[in-house]
Amino acid sequence: MKTFGITGFAALFAAILCTASCGSSSPDITDPPQKQAAAILNQGGSYKVGSPYKILGRWYYPKEDYGYKEVGTASWYGPDFHSKRTANGEKYDMHSLTAAHRTLPLPSIVRVTNLENGRSLVVRVNDRGPYARNRIIDVSKKVAQLLGFLQQGTAKVRVEVLEKESKNLKAALTGNPAYADVSAAPVPKIKMQAMDPIAGSIVAETTETAGIMPEAADPIAATVEAAEALTPTEPENDNTDYVDNSAETNDTDDEIKSAGSFYVQAGAFSNKDAADKLNRKLSKFGNSAVTSANVNGKRFYRVRVGPYSRQSAALDTQAKIRDYGIPTAHIVEE
Repeated sequence: MKTFGITGFAALFAAILCTASCGSSSPDITDPPQKQAAAILNQGGSYKVGSPYKILGRWYYPKEDYGYKEVGTASWYGPDFHSKRTANGEKYDMHSLTAAHRTLPLPSIVRVTNLENGRSLVVRVNDRGPYARNRIIDVSKKVAQLLGFLQQGTAKVRVEVLEKESKNLKAALTGNPAYADVSAAPVPKIKMQAMDPIAGSIVAETTETAGIMPEAADPIAATVEAAEALTPTEPENDNTDYVDNSAETNDTDDEIKSAGSFYVQAGAFSNKDAADKLNRKLSKFGNSAVTSANVNGKRFYRVRVGPYSRQSAALDTQAKIRDYGIPTAHIVEE
């Protein structure tokens, strides 16, 4: 008789739940934890914390930190990673409310507040990064749009973990009993404001509850609706070429080179079959390919992912490949 561990029960539960109630395989931050978990598992995602890893000489130590709160710079990432796998196995959707963080558990639920305009949004962290210029979070294109910094590329933000929501999603993903803090004090309310950049005055304001309250309202959905009400909708046929996660023009360490000048090289082999095998595995991280080169009279087969027009995009992919188990993956510029 076959037995199931916690992971097996979680996957079985997710399959049953998704068959019964999932109209779409894309996780939605406004869904209850069980439905989000079912969609995440259905995509091949999972809950993970991860091992310590090193990028550009700096070590990062993933851990569960439900008291995490930090102020710093946020950036966004989009087309280069759309539909590729995130660090916890989900499919990245630049139109969803998600983000990348260097050390928080995947997934975690966090509130991101744009300190430059007061807008605040609840998002799910399901990816690793960013690694350029000491930024603290990389959000999806949709989140950047709703928070009002899509065009400028970066913004000063406050990021704080929502403990209860994060623990509930973890419980749903791992098959553990749902977390419930019935003794928690009432959650304070916050204001979300949109500023008229020309007049410098408030043009819209909403008040929301920053936590899940019994049956009264869904604060996550309310946050999304409020942000969308304050943000002009992009045209459906948007032909703008957005490049990676920044529109800054004064960076000297991450300039836009000629299109497609950065690659992540995961390995070089004298055996083409070995290179092809690794290439198939790395296709989940982007456009991977095998190229040949002669070095000192000997032919080698290189496995690379790319190209990327910005170094920061290549760094994010490098981190994912290293986390996948290839610590020697490195950036190549051509």
